[in-house]
Amino acid sequence: MTSRDIMTRTSSRWLRRTASFTLTAALLTSASVTQAAELRWSSPTDPQTMDPHAVNSAPVLGFLNNVYEGLVRRGKSMDIEGSLAESWEPIGTDGWRFNLRKGVKFHDGAEFTAEDVLFSYQRASSEASDTASWFAPVKSVEVVDDFTVDFLTHAPDPIFPDSIANFMILDKDWAEANDAALPAKDAETYATLNTNGTGPFKVVSRQPGVETVLQPFDGWWDTKEHNLTKATFLPIANPATAVSGLLSGQVDLINPVPVQDVNRVANQLGLKLHQGIEARVIMLGFGHAHDTLKYSKETTGKNPFQDVRVRKAVQMAINTEAMIDKIMRGSAELATQLVSPQMKGYSSAASDRFGYDPAAAKALLAEAGYPDGFSFGLMCPNDRYINDEALCKAMAAMLTQAGMRAELNAMPVRSYWPELRSGNFDMYLLGWSPGTFDAEHPIRFLVTTRNDEKKLGSWNFGGYSNPQVDALLPQIQREIDPAMRQQMLDEIALTVRDDVVYVPLHIQPLLWGSKDTVDLTQRADNFLMLRWITVN
Repeated sequence: MTSRDIMTRTSSRWLRRTASFTLTAALLTSASVTQAAELRWSSPTDPQTMDPHAVNSAPVLGFLNNVYEGLVRRGKSMDIEGSLAESWEPIGTDGWRFNLRKGVKFHDGAEFTAEDVLFSYQRASSEASDTASWFAPVKSVEVVDDFTVDFLTHAPDPIFPDSIANFMILDKDWAEANDAALPAKDAETYATLNTNGTGPFKVVSRQPGVETVLQPFDGWWDTKEHNLTKATFLPIANPATAVSGLLSGQVDLINPVPVQDVNRVANQLGLKLHQGIEARVIMLGFGHAHDTLKYSKETTGKNPFQDVRVRKAVQMAINTEAMIDKIMRGSAELATQLVSPQMKGYSSAASDRFGYDPAAAKALLAEAGYPDGFSFGLMCPNDRYINDEALCKAMAAMLTQAGMRAELNAMPVRSYWPELRSGNFDMYLLGWSPGTFDAEHPIRFLVTTRNDEKKLGSWNFGGYSNPQVDALLPQIQREIDPAMRQQMLDEIALTVRDDVVYVPLHIQPLLWGSKDTVDLTQRADNFLMLRWITVN
């Protein structure tokens, strides 16, 4: 699921060395901490920023959900519940009224009021923000009084509260006093390195690419369910290093566990495997709007991927089931569309897919005018999704066998997102977890024609455009009749499938490993919530 690394200006070689150094240094300090109340955990990707409105990506939003809060939040079962808003109700068909919680304090002691909500909306919906598309339905926000705020929408929007579960509130005075009135995508501000939320944990030190330390906020308004006195996050890009750290006791929890080490962790005395299925669909995308290939040795002046027959050939050349079996070790599930069957609005009408058939793929290429195939560039991250680079290597080999000679370019995610946003790709790998847990979400972000003014299509890197999809989206957003809404979602799902806008691959598994003294709640959005962790 936008992103640029605005935090770290060091080289990738230095980052690899510091990750290993940090893990080693942990041994020297671990003896002095109280194990029962401290947690050290690792993931491959360091949050690019501490600003909740600067980068709309899971590593950033997942981490900052421990520090900042929104009007609503998701519970342990992903249900929407009150957070900084105690309750909310529709204002007829004009929008939603949120009744704010009184007595809430920011980490610096400042009182939370409606002015902070209005300020955060203006900040998060600005052109400078990476979360602006969340607020496409909003016409205006009005402060009724200190603890009442109205979000007025252009049309009835029955799922609006679900759509802002990751909209986090900043203190207006703190941001303005520190020259952070607007988020910065590509530069540092005070808010990219420092935080001041209302959440259960506060950041007490931050070394981008090395470690981030959090401590509980004693003034948190909600009931405490954890027993942590300190939590330290260590970004460790190398999977083998992370597993080694867990096995040796240098870290208490890793996310994810490499699929090849699942049985090892599950059967290791003193460790525990936490396993489930994420909401994230892994897929391939195309440069639909590119008139020529960027990375072809012989095909110039045209882009074969603009032909649906070629895109269909790509899907039929990839043995997705074999990749799930071999590379994902059977832990993933086959994807047929941009959301999993667990998501609201999943289309049973589009639940089948073009299967593996390399002979048919070659025939389609010949029919499209490429009997000898062509070369192209495949862009892939190597530290964002489970086995991302291994998946891309396997697909490159499969596509080459079918005549589409893929040149793989794998890179860290901090460099990957800027490349995609710049259009420097022919084909690319993407994972998407719908923030609303509704099929409307990927349509709005991935399929709708990009429109910065309307805040649509912000992750539609390939520039796909379909007038019928664009016309149906606003109807879906305001339709309150479930059957009529599903009929429109089905129509778009079938269009996306038949037009091979993306090639769905698999639904990513949740694979976390921890010491057996760690109890936690594993949510389908893959957010690690410290407020539900106890160390015994």
